[in-house]
Amino acid sequence: MTSLAEMWPPFGLSLSTPRLTIRPVLDEDIPSAVAAARSGVHPPGKSPFSMPWAELPDEELAPNMAQWYWRCRANFTPASWTLLLAIWHDDDFLGVQDLGAKNFTTLKTVGTGSWLKQSAQGQGFGKEMRAAVVSYAFDYLGAEVAESEAAIWNQQSLGVSTSLGYEPNGIFRDGWGEKVEEVQRVRLTPTTFKRPDWTLKVQGHEALSSYLGI
Repeated sequence: MTSLAEMWPPFGLSLSTPRLTIRPVLDEDIPSAVAAARSGVHPPGKSPFSMPWAELPDEELAPNMAQWYWRCRANFTPASWTLLLAIWHDDDFLGVQDLGAKNFTTLKTVGTGSWLKQSAQGQGFGKEMRAAVVSYAFDYLGAEVAESEAAIWNQQSLGVSTSLGYEPNGIFRDGWGEKVEEVQRVRLTPTTFKRPDWTLKVQGHEALSSYLGI
């Protein structure tokens, strides 16, 4: 019988760092993701996201998260894709790291975003998971640029970027719900990347790379 990963190559990807297992969010992971989000992602009223999804009432949060995971899968094509990667520390679901691109075969540029439950913050997991996906993008996908962004007050996220070698790439104003935020773009290349002192372990790359036409 054909496995799900054979039918849908993104499901076969797995990245391993010294402390983390990073792999696509499966349907059976969604309850763990919802529980992690319900435990708290940020202080009340201080959303670091352009859409304040983590502030939704419990009865809305779960279906909203599930729909987002399903929507990203349904819209996943070689021309435009977003990998939503679950972050596991042993058997504990910590959060989600995404890696995405549009017109990657031409632009060779990826973007990232992430969230961690509050109990997992301040322990270096954010830096470790970002370093993992950036390493994967540069060393396996052949990316030439990795981009990210954060509100200018979000020093936690921008600190992770700085520690990995990202450089400022302009500030723009954006509407986040009913608020206007000043948002800092940052940019990383293989040359500026401050690599970790560990080597990323990767499984399932070949099938995904073939599917993406890389």
